Amino acid sequence: MAPKITITRATGTWVVRAGGAVLGESKNALELSEGDYPSVIYFPRSDIATAFLDASSHTSHCPHKGDASYYSIVTKSKTIENAVWSYEAPLDAVSKIKDHLAFYPSDDVTVERV
Repeated sequence: MAPKITITRATGTWVVRAGGAVLGESKNALELSEGDYPSVIYFPRSDIATAFLDASSHTSHCPHKGDASYYSIVTKSKTIENAVWSYEAPLDAVSKIKDHLAFYPSDDVTVERV
């Protein structure tokens, strides 16, 4: 059985940081919840400083969302490989996440509501 996916507007202002820099801030972020997985914040591409992102050759496929493209974050001190993903042509059921980017939180990448 497919996990239930819900997409809602994320309340408040959300920010993503990496390498000491703010990569983006948005009041229009989306929150995607999928089954028992932790919720994921999707930022509108227009709210992200994409100059920090470098397209990766890595891809993945989700039977519920479609094919994901990945990006690495290039900071002054390091490159954080495949830390960002996007569904360029998501399946109809999750079409709201088109033109949005999601980030893997880690020691190097912070996604938080401010």
